[in-house]
This record gives sequence, structure tokens and C-alpha cells, in this order.
Amino acid sequence: MQGKARQDGGCADPGNRSGARGAACDRSVGRIRAALRPETASIRRRAVAALLLATIGSLVFASGAFADFLTPESGGSPNADQIDSLYKIVLYIAIVVFVVVEGALFYSIWRFRAKKGAVAAQIHGNTRLEISWTVGAALILVALAAVTFSKLSSIQDPPNSGKDGLQLADGVLTASTDMPSPPNGKKLTICVTGRQYIWRYTYGAECQRNAFGLVYSYEEMVVPANTTVVLDIQATDVIHSWWIPKLGGKFDAVPGYRNYTWFKAPKAGETYVGQCAELCGRNHADMTARVRVVTPQEYEAWVDQQRSDIADADREVQQLREQLTRDGDLN
Repeated sequence: MQGKARQDGGCADPGNRSGARGAACDRSVGRIRAALRPETASIRRRAVAALLLATIGSLVFASGAFADFLTPESGGSPNADQIDSLYKIVLYIAIVVFVVVEGALFYSIWRFRAKKGAVAAQIHGNTRLEISWTVGAALILVALAAVTFSKLSSIQDPPNSGKDGLQLADGVLTASTDMPSPPNGKKLTICVTGRQYIWRYTYGAECQRNAFGLVYSYEEMVVPANTTVVLDIQATDVIHSWWIPKLGGKFDAVPGYRNYTWFKAPKAGETYVGQCAELCGRNHADMTARVRVVTPQEYEAWVDQQRSDIADADREVQQLREQLTRDGDLN
């Protein structure tokens, strides 16, 4: 006990902490705490900085699956890639702004927290600071607007089909002025019609005026790879919404109104899945959609086969109609 008392100057013994000796002990303890406080504050700041960096890193360098969870899907068409790219730019800028603002908030709460015996300084505005954050926010908005407008054309305007895509005839003039078209006017037009509760696809530019006699399919759309495909989207009953996430944004199918979009799938052998994204009735969940990408040769063979199958089915229906009419079962 005597050795311990000599080492701490007797401050550990409550009986010795009185008068001059007590004051000396208090000063000694105060100096020790003052020496430890900067080190403790530094450790806290490093911990907060590490946590913020880890959060930013997990968002920026997220895995593919996690990235698709936070951002739009991409990889199926150039316009979908541009939408995803624009979204990420806005997201990363928003993350930086969020971290800076929240970091300043938490730092201020901790640094200027209430302390016993301390009186907070009363500050009424800081003109320089207020002008700085106003100008900074305006510059961020200008930068976002510039990036957005620079990418809009690549999202809205379809490019020409690739050299290994389907060799299309010259573009067909239509009455629509807002239908997207590639620079050379050569595109594969497919009319997408929403019905309760299935999607119908009619192939060919004439589908906009007269769909009878054209090749069509239900639920699954078949398209050639590396070919600009323009979709004419409409509905016959209620509002539906066409959405294949990897091929771009979603577009409403509205009765009496036409919406247009486009995509250009780069690689054959892929199948992209989506569904109606607008609540359209009790069987809305069953209104799925698929886009199957094939080579141009496979597409032409598929169109020929569909045309033949449809013609055979029409002949069978005609024969059945004639038989029912002869039997008096159909007037």
C-alpha cells in the first residue's frame, strides 16, 4: 500500500484528498484527462470516417446482383445502358451530398454538444457560408441537368442496325411524327397490344394500319440480334404497361393512344423477361412478357414458319365454317 501511495502521490486514498493535496490531485487528474481527450477524439473521428468510406464503397463497388437491386437493369439494349449510366451518376452525386451533409450534421451534434458549465455562443447567420452552400447546390443542379440532356438523345433516338443484324428494307413512311426512327430509317416495327391478360405482338410496319394477314405471336416476342426494333405500344381494353427491365424504360399501353419505344439487343441466345407493370385487373400478375433474341437467319425462318402455321390454321377455320354452314349450325 505504501508503494502504491508513493506512485500515485496518495491521490488514490480518499482520506488524503483534502486541502492543498486534494487540489493538486484534481489538477493532476485534469491534466491526464486533457492529455487523453485528443487521442479519444481522434479515434472516434477515424471510426466515423472508416464507417462512411465502407458505406460508400459498398454502394460504388457493389456486386452485379446488388447493383441491379439499387439501380436499373441493363445489358440488353443501348438505351437501357444509358438509363442505367445516368441513374448511377445521379445516385453517386446524391451519395456524396448525403454523406457531406449528414457528416457535418453528426459532427456538429457531437462537437458542439451541451456541456456542464459551458454557454453556447449565439451566432445569427453567416453570409459567406450561406452564399457558398447556395452556389454549391446550384452548381450541382446545373451539372445534373447538363449530364441528363447530354444522355437524352442516346436514350430516345435509336441507332442504325448493326452490320450483322437483319437486312431491312428502306424505311416505311408513317403518319406518326413522334415514332422513333434510326438515321437511315431502317427498322423492324412490332406492334405491342395489351389485352386482359396477355400481350400480342404483330410484326411489320403495316401493323400500325392493318394487322390482318401479318405474322403475330402471343406472350413471347422473337427479334433478330443487333437489329433496331421499334415498338408501337397500345391497348384494347384498359391501361397496361410494357416493361422489360433489361431493354429500357417502361411505357404505358393506353386504349386509343400510341406510345413508342425501341431497343437493340446485341446478342442472340438471350431471353429477357418482364411483365405488365400497371394494375390491369384480377389476373394482372399472370400478364408476363418475354423477348427472345435469335440470329437474323433464325428470325427469318421463324417468320416463315409462323406465316405457314397461321395460313394452315386459317384454312382449317374456313373449312370448319363451311362445314357448319352446310349442316345449318351456322348462318
